[in-house]
Amino acid sequence: MSTEQIPSGRARHNPLAPPPWLLNGLRPSTAPIPWAAVARAGIALAAPLAVGFALDEPEYGALVSMGALAGVIGDTADAYRMRVLNIAVPQLFGAVGVALGTLVFGHGWLAVGLLTLIALVSGMISSIGTVASVSGLLLLLNAVVGAGLPMPQPWWTAPLLLSAGGLFVLLLTLLGWPLRGRLPERAAVAAVYRALADALEAAGRPGPAYEQHRQQVTQALNQAYDLVLGRRARVHGRSPSLVRMLAQLNVLIPVVEAAPAAHLRRRPLPPEIPAAVRELAAAVEEGRTGTPVLDLPEPHGQSERALDAALRHAATIVLLAEPDPYNVDDRLGRPAALRVRARRAVRDMMLSAASWRYGLRLALCIGLAQALVSVVEIERSYWVALTVTFVLKPDFGSVFSRAVLRALGTAAGLVIAAAVLAEVPRGWWDVPVMAVLAALIPAFSAKGYAFQTAAITPVILLLSDLLNHQGFDLIRPRLLDSLIGCAITLVAGYLLWPESWRTRLGDRLADAVDDAARYVERAFGSDPGTQTEAGLRAARTARLQARRRIYRDLSGVRSEFQRALTEPPPTGARAAAWWPLVVAVERIVDATTAARVRVNHGAQPPAAAEVEQVTRQLRDLAGGVRNSLTPVRVDIPAEGDGSSVLAPLRQEVAAARAIAHPGG
Repeated sequence: MSTEQIPSGRARHNPLAPPPWLLNGLRPSTAPIPWAAVARAGIALAAPLAVGFALDEPEYGALVSMGALAGVIGDTADAYRMRVLNIAVPQLFGAVGVALGTLVFGHGWLAVGLLTLIALVSGMISSIGTVASVSGLLLLLNAVVGAGLPMPQPWWTAPLLLSAGGLFVLLLTLLGWPLRGRLPERAAVAAVYRALADALEAAGRPGPAYEQHRQQVTQALNQAYDLVLGRRARVHGRSPSLVRMLAQLNVLIPVVEAAPAAHLRRRPLPPEIPAAVRELAAAVEEGRTGTPVLDLPEPHGQSERALDAALRHAATIVLLAEPDPYNVDDRLGRPAALRVRARRAVRDMMLSAASWRYGLRLALCIGLAQALVSVVEIERSYWVALTVTFVLKPDFGSVFSRAVLRALGTAAGLVIAAAVLAEVPRGWWDVPVMAVLAALIPAFSAKGYAFQTAAITPVILLLSDLLNHQGFDLIRPRLLDSLIGCAITLVAGYLLWPESWRTRLGDRLADAVDDAARYVERAFGSDPGTQTEAGLRAARTARLQARRRIYRDLSGVRSEFQRALTEPPPTGARAAAWWPLVVAVERIVDATTAARVRVNHGAQPPAAAEVEQVTRQLRDLAGGVRNSLTPVRVDIPAEGDGSSVLAPLRQEVAAARAIAHPGG
């Protein structure tokens, strides 16, 4: 079985070389730079400073820019409605946070108690979702700033100015909505078609290219469905354009299902097939309608017939001006109303042990940080708690590696800040300098956490100088505070919690193997000949939903393992040992889908006993994964009839069982 290269380094030959987990964190991402966000950030943070200087109120301008900084960091969505939520909701929480912090400024242990309680709430609500995570982060960050810096009076001034900065970012973001209102959703749907075209081009060829492109298809599908269904939850049945985009997504699923079957042929597809998918992508993005004209070769074999039929049907739907709104299902189910989802989220948060554990970890670290700075005299001590808050975000990545990367990023950012504070005179020169430094934040954020920290640090220091007027004297305390905050996080937020460094990664992976077994049962567990036409449609819909869910879950498992690979031993080493099985489970799901496609196009269905044997082996494999710390590879040959439609699936199961043989 071929597997991907494990994305963590092997044993180092040079003992003086940095550890692989650190190199992984320092390696810049290949993500493109969001130039529109770069321009917005420069304007959003520099314009308030200019207004502040013009009104002879630079402190007010600095506070508005601080609010804009939070908005810039939170502006990560594509669809405009999601961007409104991503920016506006966290700003509300941030206003509450700075108001509470301002009320306890200078009150010593009362501030310690309040910030500890806010940290508990912040940590718990961060488990709800992306918007809630950013909201919890901003609630705590602004509370720490309000409790550590003297704010303008009366107490509501700082919340108002910070919120104004965030709303200014939102205004800049929404300027393109009249012209690009539905472009993000349409571009996301077209991106699925292009990712699938790349996968079909790689299908049947040796090497890991097909698996990599198939993962990109999964990610693109997840993003497109999230955008389209998230918007349709508000305008369900009233927007022909959303109905059309959902139909274009749904009709692509049979092509996605046929891709693994084509790959298992081990022969490249004719180039006309991926070219046709790219042409459909262009039609989706441009909103073209008309009569489809496809130049496809004569299909040979079950997989090519499946692709040919799926592509011709997709072309008809893509170019259809008005799809039937009553014949377009949501595949994953229409999202519930926002009120219902919020109620469920709060209930799940209150009953979740993981939510309480994270909240308590964050509260412990913030409480220790605030208690320390209350007992020991530390200049501008709020930076210690800020560092703890930024680092202790497990949904953002590894706590250990983030602590190290933040220390390195802060040091790099301080070098930039030192040059600015030493050479640039305070006053109007701060405006162009801020425009340049702020523009670096989205550009560097796309490259990794250490780069983002290096970009944010000089911006915060420059804004802090406008409030404190310390100049170059800010540099040394900021580095010391950052190191203290990182140390508190590593000890109280990492080492004292065994789940951080004794994570049983196999449990999550075993759940994925169990899901794969259920998917095999759903694909082949019933006799289609005994079902009515309505039953067949229901079974197909259930199978499609199961396939989408398992691919989405596997994408989450892959992300979790990649995050664990950035941890130091033993967690990182165990993640590296289990990584081949992550790839193997993905291949098992692919092989199951390919077998189902072949059966749909004429292949002999597998016997019930063979299906039962495969599912039993998968459940035994899941049990072995749960009971093992590390796998030991043994040779387990595939069993059964080599001519069966499930023969490729049995080979993948045998390969997975060989990888995951219990090793203690």
